[in-house]
Amino acid sequence: MTTNCHLASKRIIVTGGAGFLGKAVMAGLRRRGVPAGNIFVPRRKDFDLTERADVERLYRDAFPGQKADVVIHLAAEVGGIGANQKNPGRYFYANMAMALHLIELARCDGLIERGGKFVQTGTICAYPKFTPVPFREEELWNGYPEETNAPYGVAKKAAWQMLDAYRLQYGMKSTFVLPVNLYGPHDNFDLQSSHVIPALIRKCVEAQARRDDRIVCWGTGSASREFLYSEDAAEGILRAAEVMDDPTPINLGASFEITIKDLVGLIVRLTGFTGRVEWDTSKPDGQPRRCLDTRRAQQLLGWKAQVGFAEGLKRTIDWYRSSRG
Repeated sequence: MTTNCHLASKRIIVTGGAGFLGKAVMAGLRRRGVPAGNIFVPRRKDFDLTERADVERLYRDAFPGQKADVVIHLAAEVGGIGANQKNPGRYFYANMAMALHLIELARCDGLIERGGKFVQTGTICAYPKFTPVPFREEELWNGYPEETNAPYGVAKKAAWQMLDAYRLQYGMKSTFVLPVNLYGPHDNFDLQSSHVIPALIRKCVEAQARRDDRIVCWGTGSASREFLYSEDAAEGILRAAEVMDDPTPINLGASFEITIKDLVGLIVRLTGFTGRVEWDTSKPDGQPRRCLDTRRAQQLLGWKAQVGFAEGLKRTIDWYRSSRG
């Protein structure tokens, strides 16, 4: 179901608004004319969103004397393959608890009666391990996710089902989008918890600075991925917030696929690293292939990715180098 929600007139809570994707979403809200006083970003030091009492306080205190009209839930605990292997219990609990409390307490706070909306970001980690490529939203229940990130993916998929249940029983308006692997400025570049692009950029830039003669990459390089620039993802999320009233799952992707080996080669070239690349095949590749069918996003949202991959990588590399300096 589609409507036309003008965000400029709404009071909006953005969880994760200070994070990587959140910064891009905040910029998108500003472009739409949302006043700064109409946006509230809960910070982790003030609100533990895995705790019911803190979420109750969030809804009570975000806009004193008034209530939120839209909740955009971006906050997540997530990382790359290694981080997922080390923290499966924490990643399931934290992501499930945040969604559970935020959705239920939005209902208790009167979001439905005000005609408000809950915007949930999902993950393509929710897709089955051997989903036919390109991934179509109809395939979400046709198998178990790739084992290394299944707890995170299942928690996000459970949030989608919670929203659909609340639509059926309570009439809650919501939307559910599934961004593909994201990259861009402000990403997490920590080598222990980052995703593949920021990890590779950091490895190449630091190896170049140290004049190392090699970098080591995980796996065989044969797995393929699709990547979406954070600014494009933010625009897709906000378009869904504007026009969708039900949690029909919607893929957000760039409609291309690249092997990890080719990705490494591209980042090596763009960073100017001249050493050799070695592959640690004792490490896992993760899901064999990831590439999304994005026709639903084009049909329902009128949305399509705009930033080319090489251009997006250049911007991300430039940002990382400037942030290091």
